[in-house]
Amino acid sequence: MLRLETYPSNFENKVGFDEVRHILKSYASSSIGKEYADQMGATTEFAEVDRLLSEVVEMMDIKQHASEFPSLLIADKRESLNSLRPQGAYLEEKELLDIADTLAVANALDVFFHSNNAPGEDAQHLYPHLKLIADECPAYPKIESNIRSLFDITGKIKDNASKELYRIRKELNQLEKSLSGSIHRIIREAKKEGWVEGDVNPSIRDGRLVIPIAPAHKRKIKGIIHDESTTGKTVYIEPAEIVEANNRITELETEERKEIIRILIEVANKIRPHIQELIFLFLIIGKFDFIMAKACFAIEHGAIKPILHKKPTIQWYQAKHPLLLRTLKLHQRDIVPLDIELLYPDSRILIISGPNAGGKSVCLKTVGILQYMLQCGMPIPVSNYSHAGIFGHLFIDIGDEQSIEDDLSTYSSHLRNMKYFTRNCNSHSLLLIDEFGGGTEPQIGGAIAQALLRKFNDNKSFGVITTHYQNIKNYAEDTLGLINGAMLYDRHEMKPLFKLAIGRPGSSFAIEIARKTGIPEDVIDEATSIVGTDYIDMDKYLQDIVRDKRYWETKRLSIRKEEKRLVEEVELYKDNLEKIEKERKKIIVEAKKEALQIISDSGKMVERTIREIKEAEAEKEKTKKIRASLDNYKKTLEDVKDSVSEEKDKLKRELEKIKRRQERKKEKQENNRNNPAKTSTTRTGSSEQKTDKQEFKVGDHVKIKSQKAIGSILEIKANGSAVIALGMIKTTIETDRLVHASGQEIKSIKSDIRTTHPNHNAIIDQIHEKRLNFKQDIDVRGMRASEGVQAISYFIDEAVQLGINRVRILHGTGTGALKISIREYLASLAVVKHFQDEHVQFGGAGITIVDL
Repeated sequence: MLRLETYPSNFENKVGFDEVRHILKSYASSSIGKEYADQMGATTEFAEVDRLLSEVVEMMDIKQHASEFPSLLIADKRESLNSLRPQGAYLEEKELLDIADTLAVANALDVFFHSNNAPGEDAQHLYPHLKLIADECPAYPKIESNIRSLFDITGKIKDNASKELYRIRKELNQLEKSLSGSIHRIIREAKKEGWVEGDVNPSIRDGRLVIPIAPAHKRKIKGIIHDESTTGKTVYIEPAEIVEANNRITELETEERKEIIRILIEVANKIRPHIQELIFLFLIIGKFDFIMAKACFAIEHGAIKPILHKKPTIQWYQAKHPLLLRTLKLHQRDIVPLDIELLYPDSRILIISGPNAGGKSVCLKTVGILQYMLQCGMPIPVSNYSHAGIFGHLFIDIGDEQSIEDDLSTYSSHLRNMKYFTRNCNSHSLLLIDEFGGGTEPQIGGAIAQALLRKFNDNKSFGVITTHYQNIKNYAEDTLGLINGAMLYDRHEMKPLFKLAIGRPGSSFAIEIARKTGIPEDVIDEATSIVGTDYIDMDKYLQDIVRDKRYWETKRLSIRKEEKRLVEEVELYKDNLEKIEKERKKIIVEAKKEALQIISDSGKMVERTIREIKEAEAEKEKTKKIRASLDNYKKTLEDVKDSVSEEKDKLKRELEKIKRRQERKKEKQENNRNNPAKTSTTRTGSSEQKTDKQEFKVGDHVKIKSQKAIGSILEIKANGSAVIALGMIKTTIETDRLVHASGQEIKSIKSDIRTTHPNHNAIIDQIHEKRLNFKQDIDVRGMRASEGVQAISYFIDEAVQLGINRVRILHGTGTGALKISIREYLASLAVVKHFQDEHVQFGGAGITIVDL
C-alpha cells in the first residue's frame, strides 16, 4: 500500500486527526480493534480507498438494519496461542474458554455472511466487501465443541472429563464429607467444655482444616498448631485425629491437578497444528471490530462515502469538521457547514480572506482533516452529492513553529516550510497554508508570498491558503488556476457568519472591528487618514460587491427553480391535452360504430315486430307483449343515448378541468403536493347527481356511479359497505356509491360472461389469491432512471388493479437522479394520493412510501 506523504511530521496533530483516532479507538470493542486504529494510515491508492470506504458503508448498513450481527468483543489470546508451540505446553481453563468464545464469534460471522444474499436467481451478496473478509476467516466448530464439552456452566472442568478425574473427585468428595463431620463433632465437644466460643466455625490454613481456639486452651485439644492470629488471641489447631484425612485430601488434590493438566495437554495437542490459523482468526475478527468502530464514528457524525475520483479534486457540499461538530453538539449549538470546490484547471488553489476570527483557519483545517480521513478509509461528513479525489501529498503550514533550540523565528519557520513545499509539490499535492506571507514586514512579505504562489500554481498544485494581503487577492483575481474566497461578515450585527463565499475576495473589516472593540474614535480617524480614503472606499466597495453577489446568486437560483417548474407544468399540460384528444377521437369512433349497430338493430327489431303482429292476427294479449318488447328496446336505445351523452359530458368536464389548471397552475401544484387526489375527488363528487338512498341485497347487479362496469353484490357488510365482483376483481365499496343496473345492462353482462368468462368465479379467486401474495415493496437500486420508472409503472398498475393502498419503493440515495425521476413520475399519476420518505429508522431518504 502506497502511503500518503504528509508534512510536517506532526501533520495529524496540526489538523486534529490524533483526536479523531482517539475517538475512533473508543468505539472499538477489542484490544485488537484498537490496534488497527493505532496502525491506520492514509493511502494514495484509489482502489484501496474505495474498498475501505465500501467496507465501512456496508458495516453502517449492518449496524442500522441487521440486529443479528454477532458481538465482536473478544479477549486477545494471540500470546497464549504462541506459548503452545513447545510440545507439552498447555493453556489454563480461562484461556481455553476465551479461545472457545472467539471461535464462536468466527462461526457466527461465517453463518451471517453466508446467509445474507439478495433475492433472485443471480443474486449478489448484500455485503460483498465484508464477505470477502469473512471468507478469509477460518471456522473451527469442532475445536470449539471439544473445548465446550470439557467445561460446565461455571467454567470448571467436568467430573466426567476422564475416568481418572471422576474417581479422584468422587473419593475426594466422600473424604471431605467425612472430615467435615469429624471436625464439627470435635468443635461441639470443645464448646461443651468451654474451650471455644459458641460462634466458632472450622477454618482453612495452608490448605488444611483447623479449629480456631484461645491460647489458654490450646493444650486441651491434641493436634498441630498451624498458625496464630496477628493479635495473638487465637491459635489454629489441626486435631490429631483428622491429620491423616487432611493428608489424604492434599494427596488427592495433587492427583486432581495432575489429571487436569493431562487433559489440558491433550486439548493443546489438538490445537497446536492450527496455531497460525487461529492467530489469523483473531486478526480477522479484530479487523471487523475496527470496521465496526469506523461505522459507528460515521453514523455518529453523519458521514458518508462521497462520489470518488482517481484524480485530485474537491467538490464538497455541507462539509463539517468532525471535532467542531462534536464540540458544538455538546453545547447544543449548530455547526455552519462548508461548501468548497478545488477543481482542475481553473480553481485549484483557493485564496481565503476575511476578518480575524471569521473561520478562515477552521475552513483550512476542515479541508485537511476530511481529506486525510477519506484517504484513511473513513467516511466524511459531507452531503450525498459531494465529489472527492485522491491526493499524493498533504502539506500544512499553520501555527507558530518558532524554535529557540534551532534559532528559528516564526517567519524563518514559515520560510523553511515554504522551501519544502516548493521542492516537493506537484499536481497531486494539496497545500494548506495559514496566514500566507505573515510574520515579517508586510510589503516584502506580500511580495515573497506572491512569488511563492506563482511557483505553486506553475507546479499545478492544489491548495487552500488564507491571507490578509491585498496583492495576493489581486493576483488570484487575475491568474488562471487561482480563485478568491471570502469568509462572510455581518457588517450591521458586527459578527462573523462563518460562511465561505467563493468567487470574490473578502474584507478584513479592520476599521469596523477596531471600532467594535472600543478603540477611541480619534485613533480610528487618524488610522483612516494615514491609510487614505481610497483604501477605505475600496474595502467598502468590496463588501458591497460581495453583498450584491450573494443577492443576485440567490435571485438567479430562485429564477432557475421557477423556470424548471414552469417547463414541467407546460409538459404536463401538453401530455394531458394529447391524452384528451386521443380519448375524444376514440369516443367518436366508438360512438359511430355503436350508432350504426343501433340503426341496424332498430331496423331488424321493427321488421320482426311487424311480422309478429301479423302472425298473431291481432290477438290482444300477444300484441301487448310484442309492444312491451318494443318499448323495452326503445328504453335500451334511450340508455345508450344517455351513455353517449355521459361520455360527452365527461370529455367536456376534462377540457374545462385543463382550462382551470392553466388559470390556477400555482394553486393547483401546491394542492397536488399536499394531496394530489383531493381536488379530483371533489370535482367528481360535485358532478355526480344525487340519488335517493337505495336498498341492495346479495345477488343484485349494480354499477358504480358515473361508471359503466357492471358487477354483482357478493356480501352486504354491517358498516354500510358491500363486497362486489367487477369482472375478475373483488372490491369493497360504500353502498351510497352504487346504483342498480338496468335490465338491458344485466342481460348484456350475462351474455358477455357466458361467452368470454365461463369460469369467472375461479378467475376471481385467482385474482384474490394474487392480491394476498402481492409484495408491497419494489427494489430498483442500480437501474437507470428510465428503467426504474418503467418498472414502477407496471408495479403501480398491478397495485391499483389489486386494490393495494400503500407500497414502498427502494431506490437508494446515490446521486439522487433515480429518486427525482421516480418522484416526478409519481406526481403525474392521478391514482397516487401521497408520497414521502420512509422513517429514518427504516431507510429514510433511500425509500419512498406511496399511498394510492
